[in-house]
Amino acid sequence: MINKRRILLENSLSYAILALVGIAVLIPVLWMLSTSLKNDTEIFTIPPRWIPMEATIAPYQRIWTDYPFARYFLNSFIVVSLSTVISLVFSCLAGYGASRFHFKGKGLFLTFLLVTQMFPSIMLLIPFYKIIQTLGLINTHTALIMTYISFTIPFCSWMMLGYFQSIPKELDEAAAIDGCSRFRTFVQIVFPLSLPGVAATSIYSFITGWNEYMFALVLTQSETMKTVPVGIGQLIGQYKIMWNDMMAASLVAIIPLTIIFLFFQRFLISSLTAGAVKS
Repeated sequence: MINKRRILLENSLSYAILALVGIAVLIPVLWMLSTSLKNDTEIFTIPPRWIPMEATIAPYQRIWTDYPFARYFLNSFIVVSLSTVISLVFSCLAGYGASRFHFKGKGLFLTFLLVTQMFPSIMLLIPFYKIIQTLGLINTHTALIMTYISFTIPFCSWMMLGYFQSIPKELDEAAAIDGCSRFRTFVQIVFPLSLPGVAATSIYSFITGWNEYMFALVLTQSETMKTVPVGIGQLIGQYKIMWNDMMAASLVAIIPLTIIFLFFQRFLISSLTAGAVKS
């Protein structure tokens, strides 16, 4: 009886803590939703109201009619999708090679990938700008793609390395006995078993690129090349901040991330049951 009460108390405490954390996480999102439904006058009402007196969807309409957010979303989708695919290809190959082959300088190579993540982004801004400018790629999608993959490939390679190391090498040996080449073994046998790791890597790479602001601001100049974070930042004017429009744009910007996460989460969970070696 005492053990049951103790377990019940521990479970109740755990759920209470989770509920508090969940509320703390949802409060900013709910406030964003509340602000996005207010008119230009009500957002400055004191004391602030959680529930708008006269809810309006005008801010959601304005982000599509008064601002070129459709173009911003298209730019972000193109740049982030391509950079995610490129990062996955190179990180999977690098992770598989590092997990299966022993070569001179392997430790130095992996250390170099890790060290590249230790530099603050602001320190790399000027070198990146000079390189992109020399290549004549300022104000292009290619500039942003090159920049984003330089950030994501090293970390994604480490993520995939850890996952490939968890896949038994006996599978490679069995495939080699059956006459499979190394590349065919990777594509047909090892890669399908690494799909949970690919899903996690995809989520990381997509979120990193979608939320990036600083490099997108510096490397793009025209309105037709700017991304969603830059577009949202432009709602801060010199004399006025469009809080309701900004919150509406921010909530709409969350939708692609939520869809990507839900899609890959389901795919990840369904892939966790994939077996490798029958014992």
